[in-house]
Amino acid sequence: MALHWADLKKNFKGEVLTDKVTKVLYATDASAYREIPLGVVFPKDEEDIKSLIQFAHDYRATLIPRTAGTSLAGQVVGKGIIVDVSRTFTQILEVNKEESWVRLQPAVVRDELNMFLKPHGLYYGPETSTANRAMIGGMVGNNSCGSNSVVYGSARDHLMEVKGFLSDGSFVTFKDHSKAEFIEKIREIHQKKHWTLEEKIYVHIFKTLNNLDHQDRIRAEFPKRSITRRNTGYAIDELLETEVFTEDSKEPFNFCKLIAGSEGTLMFITELKIHVNPLPPKFQGVVAVHCSTVDESLRANLIALKYKPSAVELIDHYILECTKANKEQSANRFFVNGDPGAILCVELSRDTEEEIQEDAKQLEAEMRANGFGYDFPLVLGPDVKRIWSLRKAGLGLLSNLPGDEKAVAVIEDTAVDVEDLPEFIIEFNQILEKNGMFCVHYAHAATGELHLRPIINLKTHEGKAQFRLIAEEISALVKKYKGSLSGEHGDGRLRGEFIKEQIGEENYALIKELKAVWDPENIFNAGKIVDTPPMDEFLRYYPGQITPEFKTAFRFKDQDILQHAEQCNGSGDCRKSHLSGGTMCPSYMATKNEKDTTRARANILRETLTRSNKPNRFDSDEIKEVLDLCLACKACKSECPSNVDMAKLKMEFLHQYYKDNGVPLRSWLVGNYPKLNKIASKFPKLYNGVFKNESLRRIANWTVGFHPDRTMPLLAEHTFKDWFRKEHGDSAGQGNKKVQLFVDEFTNYNDVEIGKKAVDVLIRLGYTVKLEDHAESGRSYLSKGLLNAAKRLANVNVSLYSEIITEEVPLVGIEPSAILTFRDEYPDLVSEHLVEKAQELAKNVLTFEEFIGRLVDAKEVDRSIFTQEKRLIKLHGHCQQKAVSSLIPSKKMLSLPQNYEVQLIPSGCCGMAGSFGYEKEHYELSMKIGELVLFPTVRAQANDVLIAAAGTSCRHQIHDGTKRTALHPIEILWGAIDHQTL
Repeated sequence: MALHWADLKKNFKGEVLTDKVTKVLYATDASAYREIPLGVVFPKDEEDIKSLIQFAHDYRATLIPRTAGTSLAGQVVGKGIIVDVSRTFTQILEVNKEESWVRLQPAVVRDELNMFLKPHGLYYGPETSTANRAMIGGMVGNNSCGSNSVVYGSARDHLMEVKGFLSDGSFVTFKDHSKAEFIEKIREIHQKKHWTLEEKIYVHIFKTLNNLDHQDRIRAEFPKRSITRRNTGYAIDELLETEVFTEDSKEPFNFCKLIAGSEGTLMFITELKIHVNPLPPKFQGVVAVHCSTVDESLRANLIALKYKPSAVELIDHYILECTKANKEQSANRFFVNGDPGAILCVELSRDTEEEIQEDAKQLEAEMRANGFGYDFPLVLGPDVKRIWSLRKAGLGLLSNLPGDEKAVAVIEDTAVDVEDLPEFIIEFNQILEKNGMFCVHYAHAATGELHLRPIINLKTHEGKAQFRLIAEEISALVKKYKGSLSGEHGDGRLRGEFIKEQIGEENYALIKELKAVWDPENIFNAGKIVDTPPMDEFLRYYPGQITPEFKTAFRFKDQDILQHAEQCNGSGDCRKSHLSGGTMCPSYMATKNEKDTTRARANILRETLTRSNKPNRFDSDEIKEVLDLCLACKACKSECPSNVDMAKLKMEFLHQYYKDNGVPLRSWLVGNYPKLNKIASKFPKLYNGVFKNESLRRIANWTVGFHPDRTMPLLAEHTFKDWFRKEHGDSAGQGNKKVQLFVDEFTNYNDVEIGKKAVDVLIRLGYTVKLEDHAESGRSYLSKGLLNAAKRLANVNVSLYSEIITEEVPLVGIEPSAILTFRDEYPDLVSEHLVEKAQELAKNVLTFEEFIGRLVDAKEVDRSIFTQEKRLIKLHGHCQQKAVSSLIPSKKMLSLPQNYEVQLIPSGCCGMAGSFGYEKEHYELSMKIGELVLFPTVRAQANDVLIAAAGTSCRHQIHDGTKRTALHPIEILWGAIDHQTL
């Protein structure tokens, strides 16, 4: 039946989207599945939810609740109406410290909840690897656990009360009932002639679980109760063990036990009441037990559990190998010694570090006595987070495999009794080996679960057959050990097909009947848990999938552009908010729209490049629309665990799109900004006169498509290169050591004084500064996808500098976005005959801060030349600098004056991002991004606090947003020199 959306919109206060782009973006989650929904709605309040339920009834449609959309079993994928509550149901309603609970709406992010609870001395324990974007409603839906479940259990263990709607639109509250209350409730219902749906539900569960035959079968065939991670079908085994049905039980009856893990198939939750714990012990330490094999680590795990750890996590050698190539995670390998087959990370939480050290010594002694492990480094303090960051990144890093083979989420959630785990894994790997496959092992050894992902190419018929075969064989193995096919990620549509095998036909009939009583018309998330479609239908990739060979300007290493986009596995790291830190993804942080995530951009690229019928598959207004708010900040290049470089993908897309649609005038003007500045630099007073005059500036801005409120950078009286040649010729200073200075187009025309101070600092440090007649960096061309022009400049610069730059004579630049093109874009852009030279050159290209940082490390800077004055510096990092380089050298450089204190502003992207913040349609978003963290932090500083920012765009954004002047770190360092003593 065709949906008449107008019927919904009559009384619906939220947003209803049925366009092709939105439906494509919501057709996938973090699983292997893809199915186009009927539409996507964003309810504003509970009345909207009720309207949706009535609409679904009228049109026999199903509602698919969705929060962050990171489900791994296809829970939020289907041909229904996606109900995205992530933008509106975000309130924390009440905290009760005395009784240790909190009331909240389902879209509260787990980590942000704990930020809120911390001042109250409270903590919500269950922690997924996606905790900085996972929402409590989704965690309850999946009955999520996490690494510390050995202490805190699962979401089910903390769920006290839920409120929401049943499938007939009635509002209900489920909470604890004693045996007497429950029996009285049933008695009262039986006295009525007509029962509400809620009353039918209570009568049905009483009839089902009061049956002795049912009780015996449930206890005999559901997973072992010793397995703390159990998500197999509906949790009627949990309800059975309450005092209503089990004589010696003290557990009250609560339908919350059933709702947790029901994946939105039984009711639509609008409010939750959850139990919270006191804050964890103050000190944590991790003993990283280095083992030769996975089997050894699992046997060592049984010893680790004797020491009451707060978590025990396994990282195998495949994960460790993946982290070597990831820029952000390679730095987190600091604790790895040699090349272990597996590392068992045993976290000890204690009240003092001395207790941790003592227990760690005893643990190591017992491990060694039993022949387990060859190294046992103890990691304490802030470095503990780095270990867990490495482990959590494992899932996304697996997507970095070149080509079409991927680590597939198909059997990655099995849980068994922890005592059974070593033998289970041996048999598990034997099954894989028999089928010619191998697997990655990681995650929660403490509670009998390892996330195991086989490598499969789902674009082949053989791969699809492997996908089903391995699921069938591992299901039989899990049944043998009486385990749970899902430990924490849920059944969804992936494991639903095997629930009958896992719990037996009679028990499966019971849970099907339960679904039918709760939801007789399949209003809620149909096709999940029970009556699921075959697990190998509606896959994201299909056998025989053929796409053309793309001829691109950029090289994408061992893959083509489509495969690079396909590295995004949907884990949603780009959905974290500014409260969680980091930079990715600035536009999403400001809008909270799925469309503005890096994931959405990868999805639209994958979808269009795979399925378009156009000769030029890049000729797509849909891609253009979704990529529009990508600031090309480069954060995804380092923060995305799959290293999806969306900035690079956007540049390539624009380059290809222009072939059929031409280059817009504004893009041409921005790309040719250096050339236009060269002309304007002949008449700097005239140029500055226009842009210093507000009325003329607003007219000029409007003419080229910039926002009238945006101020424009002014020109210096002379260019830097003219000054340098006039004052110094082709070199400045008479030091024994040499450095080549790369003068970017911004320093040359706008920030000349910064360039002068850079030269002065280098001379004072004993260097001769050389300046070649080099080409522009090409940054402005790159930003607008004018890649042919950028490539010509790259070829010129690589040809020039590859002959003269060495480790002893590095190339040093001032503007991060310009100098870092040598390391970031050039090696993938230059002509084939220059690739090797570009790669070698990149090794000796440094930002100014990196260069000084190296001198600091080598103790080659005389700190006595700097002032003794005390100053506080607030440092905002340039996005590309954070992604490709680091802010550590900046801190080292600015800390050379011994009384200078440097504090990083946790600001992410400033919002300017080259020309993005100038453009009229992007200005408001640009300022909104600035207002997240950067602007309020800068405004809060006293007048004597120095604001530092290396990027010229960043400094301009700070000026426009706060009226404060930010300085380049070079200016601050130069100003700290005691010039009178030299």
